[in-house]
Amino acid sequence: MIQSATQYPVRTLLDAQSNLTYVIPPYQREYSWQRGQWENLFQDLLEAEGQHFLGTIITLNNSTDTMNPRLELIDGQQRLTTLSILLAACYSVLVEHREQLDFDQNFGVQSLDRQLVIAGTKAPRLVLQTQGENRKDYHWMLHEAGLPVDEVESPYCGLRRIVRCFNHFRGAILELAEEPGDPDAPAMTPPEAAYRMMSAVNNAIIVKIEVSTASDAFTLFESLNNRGLPLSPVDLIKNQFLALSDARGEMDVQDAFTRWDGTLRNLGDSYNNHERFLRHYYNAFISELPPVANASVATKKNLIHIFETLFKSDLTGQINKLVQASALFGRIACTRKRPDPTRLDLAYQNLNRVQAAPSYVLLLWLEAHAEDKNLAERDLTIVTDMLVSFFARRNVTGYPATYVLPRMFMGIIKDSLDKEGAEVLRVIANALRRNSSDDETFRSRLEQDLYTENVDAARFVLTSLSEQGMTDENRKDLWERQSGKYVWTIEHILPQGENLPDAWTDMLGGPDAAAQAQAGYAHKLGNLTFSVYNSNLGNRGFLDKRDHRDTNGNFIGYRNGIPLNADLATKESWGPAEIQERTEHLVDRALTRFPLPHE
Repeated sequence: MIQSATQYPVRTLLDAQSNLTYVIPPYQREYSWQRGQWENLFQDLLEAEGQHFLGTIITLNNSTDTMNPRLELIDGQQRLTTLSILLAACYSVLVEHREQLDFDQNFGVQSLDRQLVIAGTKAPRLVLQTQGENRKDYHWMLHEAGLPVDEVESPYCGLRRIVRCFNHFRGAILELAEEPGDPDAPAMTPPEAAYRMMSAVNNAIIVKIEVSTASDAFTLFESLNNRGLPLSPVDLIKNQFLALSDARGEMDVQDAFTRWDGTLRNLGDSYNNHERFLRHYYNAFISELPPVANASVATKKNLIHIFETLFKSDLTGQINKLVQASALFGRIACTRKRPDPTRLDLAYQNLNRVQAAPSYVLLLWLEAHAEDKNLAERDLTIVTDMLVSFFARRNVTGYPATYVLPRMFMGIIKDSLDKEGAEVLRVIANALRRNSSDDETFRSRLEQDLYTENVDAARFVLTSLSEQGMTDENRKDLWERQSGKYVWTIEHILPQGENLPDAWTDMLGGPDAAAQAQAGYAHKLGNLTFSVYNSNLGNRGFLDKRDHRDTNGNFIGYRNGIPLNADLATKESWGPAEIQERTEHLVDRALTRFPLPHE
């Protein structure tokens, strides 16, 4: 039975004056959010107009202590944990610059202290589960942020997600101070940036549903996760368009629906692609569209307002332009397989794999203006290859921040309006080089634990390096999927799991040395490769992995012919020295494969 269902701002859920504790039950999975989700949360909060809605949490109230109530967090633990880490990052920046804070900001810091750690105790308000060292890492993170908790020793916590999330948010706050993301916004100091994000988190809204039994909690959890989706902004924009078509009589509803449906069919089935296209359409052609008040850039928040204005201004003209632009966008986003792909189509495919969706706005504008800008397919291919390198670097290093990218690409378009041909390419190259991570930073991040930092970036780098050595005779599609999963999966040569077999502990010099090797080297680039038979290799010893064959006698271990495995096929042992050597070799190749654009 539901006891209550009420929406609260986060500051109320984490009430500084209360003794309420949220406990994540031991059966819940460990903290699993990664950088892409951290970035999306940060950007959504940054762009929020008013109070940002963060969804629903489900809590179970089986506490009998009214003075120190405890709620079990059945659903929403990933969000609440991440929000608390973001608040801790804000706190750490604020206390480092305490001398710059005014009275209200100092009061906010004191309240923030008690939001995360219960007043008069050293007990965190959020009690994490113990698996994966989550609770120890969380305590260590709070201690490092300057909060009054007991220091807990947590070896290698910097390699795991909670502390990496904290460091990511700290970096994002400091970067926000340097680059507000809005050219019209005044520069901020670090504490101003931290205070802004703290306020955005505390003002965000969460619906808390409280139940009285575990059975009710799980029934409700299943119901919420299987409910029908509410109308999306894309649905609402479609309804506006159809209603306006009918009211004005410019086209009958069936014709209007056919045109709208044609737009979406060009974009494939993904809702994310539909919404992304509408944002990119406006951002790409903003100088050519009817003016929209208070919309210098399209965001999720103002998308409905933008298209309501555009349709009211020129209904028929806008839908015709949308249909044409969607066909171009569909090619860029690779929503349909082309029977005879050109070099440009293959470049677009690579761009999709490097997760470069923010750049589609630039390519959409270039595709639409290729003729009047004297740009051939070869020119667009050059631009796309530059963007692949830019995003390979960006996804490894996290620079520039996600929220900077829309205006960066819009700025490139603006600077190219009066250019053509080689001049356009020069504008793009200069902007990408100016906003790219330098070689030293790129190298440094590649040499760290890339797999735990960003598994998608690790896959793209490894795949790109392996494809360099492929020929028509030995080509393998490392991006092949079956039932939505990759056929070729990332394989840890030195296994990452516990309970290493004797073959590994003997090779590495005993259990303690093996544990140290795993902690320091398991997730480095040099310890990663691809296998189509990952489950068959598992925790086997290195020589067994190297020489393993299937029932037909075909090599399925490291002698499987994949170029990435060529150096492994002749190794007799595998440990920290070999991993470090291979890491340095692969990093050197990555810097060559993803160069900074030149003039």
